[in-house]
Amino acid sequence: MPTPHPVNAGINILPDSSRVIVRSFIPADQESVLRVIERAMDLSEAQIAERLAHLHEHFDRRHPALTDAWQEHYQHIRHLVPHESSLTPQRRLYLGALFSGEYALESAALFNPSITPHPDQNGLPAGSLRFIMSLRAVGEGHISSIAFRSGVVGADGRIDLDPRQSLPCAPRLNPDPSFRRSVFFRKLNDMEFDSPWTRALIDSLGDTFTRSELDAALRTACGSTRRDSRKAKHTIECIRWLATINYEVHFEPEVELSRRIIFPNSPLESNGIEDARFVRFTDDDGTITYYATYTAYNGRAVLPQLLETQDFLNFRARSLTGPSVRNKGMALFPRRIQGRHAMISRRDDENLYLMLSDDIHRWDDSLLIRRPSEAWEAVKIGNCGSPIETPAGWLLLTHGVGPMRRYCIGAMLLDLKDPSIVLGHLAEPLIEPDEPARDGYVPNVVYSCGGLVHAGKLVLPYGLNDTSTTITTIELDSILSALDPGRG
Repeated sequence: MPTPHPVNAGINILPDSSRVIVRSFIPADQESVLRVIERAMDLSEAQIAERLAHLHEHFDRRHPALTDAWQEHYQHIRHLVPHESSLTPQRRLYLGALFSGEYALESAALFNPSITPHPDQNGLPAGSLRFIMSLRAVGEGHISSIAFRSGVVGADGRIDLDPRQSLPCAPRLNPDPSFRRSVFFRKLNDMEFDSPWTRALIDSLGDTFTRSELDAALRTACGSTRRDSRKAKHTIECIRWLATINYEVHFEPEVELSRRIIFPNSPLESNGIEDARFVRFTDDDGTITYYATYTAYNGRAVLPQLLETQDFLNFRARSLTGPSVRNKGMALFPRRIQGRHAMISRRDDENLYLMLSDDIHRWDDSLLIRRPSEAWEAVKIGNCGSPIETPAGWLLLTHGVGPMRRYCIGAMLLDLKDPSIVLGHLAEPLIEPDEPARDGYVPNVVYSCGGLVHAGKLVLPYGLNDTSTTITTIELDSILSALDPGRG
C-alpha cells in the first residue's frame, strides 16, 4: 500500500503579541477596588480631563471603540461608587479606564485550527473554494479564545491565505438572549434540580423565552415560596448560572473576519474556550448551520459546549446535556445519519465512541468503536475534527498519544450508512512531530481540529507543538488506499 505523502502549503501562521483587546481588570479584593475609586473621586474635573487626554493619546489608534469598553467596564464597579448619580460622564469614563487593560490574545500561541467552507462562495474562479479557519489563540494566563482567518483553495490545490486585518475586535454580548424551554430545563433536570417549584417555573414560561422573562418568572416564583430556603436559593443560583453560560454574541458586519475574536463570556469559560471544531452542517430540509463543539474551561473542570452560527457574525453558545456529554474532543458529523444527529467523542479520555441523538443538544447513548492499538497511540486516541464524507466512507482524522506524550495525526474510515462500523485505519501516522518542527510551547505535538476535502485533496491545517499553525495537502486517494481493512 502506498504511503500518503503530505505536501506543505508553505504557510506558517505565527502568534502575534501586538493583537490586543481591552478587557476589564477588577481586583478580587473589594477593599482594593474601593481605594482606587476613592483616589479617582479626589481628582478635579480638570485633572480627569488631562488624564483622559493622555490615555486617548496612547491607546486610541489601537482601539477604535475605546470609550465603549471603558463605559462597559464602569458598569461592573458602578454599584461601589459613592454619589454615582452626580458623576460627570468624563469621570465615569476615567473610572472605567482604571479597571481596564490590554490583553494580548495570542502572545503565547496560535494553534489547533479547524477549517470549513465559507458561507460566501461568490466571485471565485471555477473549481476554487473559499474557506474559514478557526484557531485557538492563547494569551497571558493561558486563556484561550477563538480567532479566525480566511482563504481560498484553488482547483489545483494551491492555498492562498487572505491578509490578516489589524485591530482585533470582541463581539457584543446580547443582554437579553433567548432560550428553548425544553433544552434549558432538561439541563437543569440533569443537574438534579427537578422539583414541584422548578416545574411550576417551567410551566410559567413559553416554549421560547428571554433572559428578562426568566428573571421576571423567578421573581414571581420567589414570592410564592420560602426565599430563605437553602435549596431554593441554590436552585435559583444554578438557573441564573445556566442562563449565563447559554449566551449570544454578535459582530457588526463591517468588522472583517480576521478581526473577530470570541473571548470567554461566561464563568464556565473563565480560563478559556479551547479547540473549537467547526463543521458546516446540512440538515435534511437543506438548512445550513455552522456548529462548533468546544471545551469550556474554568480552571478546575472542562465541559463540552456547542457554538452555533449561520453567518459568522451572530453566535449562540449552548450547553449540551445527557450522560454521554463528558470530556474533551466531541466532533459533529456534517449531516444526519438515518435521520439522527451523530457525534464522535472520547467520553472516557482514552477510546473513540459514536453517539447518536434525535436532539443535537442532548446525548444519552454512546457506542465504543475503537481502542488504541498501534504503538504511536498506545496511551489514548481522539478525533482531529468532524468526519469528512467521501464516496468510500466517512474519513475520520484522529490523533494518537504515544510514549513520551508524543502526539501524531492518523486516519480511519467509517461506513457511510453505519458509522459504528470501522472499515480500516492507518497503521502509521499521517503526520508526525519530527525535526525540525518538534519544539515549542508543548514539544512533540501535532494536532488539528478539522480538515476538508477539495479537488481530490485533503486540506489539513494543524497546530505545531501548541505554538503555531501550518497547512498541508494530501491526495485523498493515497489516504484511502493506505487504510488497512484488516485494522478495523
